[in-house]
Amino acid sequence: MTNIGILHPGEMGVSIAASAVNSGHGVYWTSEGRSDKTRARAEKYHLQEVASINRLCEISETILSVCPPHAAEDVAKSVVQCGFKGNYLDANAIAPQRAKRIGAMMEANGIRFIDGGIIGGPAWKPNETFLYLSGKDAAVIADLFSNGPLETKIIGDEIGRASALKMCYAAYSKGTTALLSAILAAAETLGVRDELYQLWDADDPNFSEQANRRVARVTAKAWRFEGEMHEIADTFQEARLPNGFHEAAAEVYHRIAGFKDSLETPKLENVLDALSNNENMINPELKDSATDFTDSHGE
Repeated sequence: MTNIGILHPGEMGVSIAASAVNSGHGVYWTSEGRSDKTRARAEKYHLQEVASINRLCEISETILSVCPPHAAEDVAKSVVQCGFKGNYLDANAIAPQRAKRIGAMMEANGIRFIDGGIIGGPAWKPNETFLYLSGKDAAVIADLFSNGPLETKIIGDEIGRASALKMCYAAYSKGTTALLSAILAAAETLGVRDELYQLWDADDPNFSEQANRRVARVTAKAWRFEGEMHEIADTFQEARLPNGFHEAAAEVYHRIAGFKDSLETPKLENVLDALSNNENMINPELKDSATDFTDSHGE
């Protein structure tokens, strides 16, 4: 049995932790600064509580970081500052060059770094969520989830490779949702949304309904996807490719980020209004927050 620390058990993180528990390992989380919602999740899936990140680093052989992309480096630095000397998985949606930078910092401080990229939603069913791993110690992480339902795949020894795959995958899956959001907002503003639906449905009878559903539902995660789009833009720039599309996608998600705490999926008309009116709906408490990781989501 391996002692594992999870930073932090949001909706995605707790599912990853649950797979480790299911595989016979002890998983710990730190309650310092966390919400009641996070506590309820951790208790439901039998995670063991410790009071501080210092204690978490003392008792853990491996630490898993599952947080919004803008916070990945701050989380890593906090672990380094605690004197941790075990295995560290960064499973966040970050550009490969950022993964390499974090990895170099970790290695310089005697920590074995593994790069990870999660494809899929929270890991509750087999063959639906995949953790791609790269780095010379990737097998150590893969072994932690032997009983699933999280699936793992090692794709090489090079740090940044798993993050690169995640960025390229999300560039399409989340980038196209941002594009659809902007298209619908533009069509609404210009008074041609019904005619656009007719054209779409002539090619695919279900497309309009699917587009509406994607745009309305993504509002719950838009606050987090904004940062992910910036990471994808940085990835494209590093690859000497145009990055403007995903910077624009970040702006799209920024405009609808304020729906994060809605108790139910908002009406499409409200989402389009927020997009076209350029209202800054984001909760100020979410901006540049390196401490609010309680609602991390996956693909």
